[in-house]
Amino acid sequence: MKENEGVYAIIITCLILIAFVVPYTLLPNVEKWYGSFLFWTVLTVIVIGVNYLLIRDWGKKQ
Repeated sequence: MKENEGVYAIIITCLILIAFVVPYTLLPNVEKWYGSFLFWTVLTVIVIGVNYLLIRDWGKKQ
């Protein structure tokens, strides 16, 4: 395991928690469906970026 994998795991865990907490605490009064949809779309792009950073060197010999 690389030294920064733990950091990425913590970041992804925080993002998953944010995905559950924010819509029910900060966005409950948003009547339109695209309020939470935009939030989850942006969050998904961030998670994809973090996962890319985590696996970009996967399979390369150290």
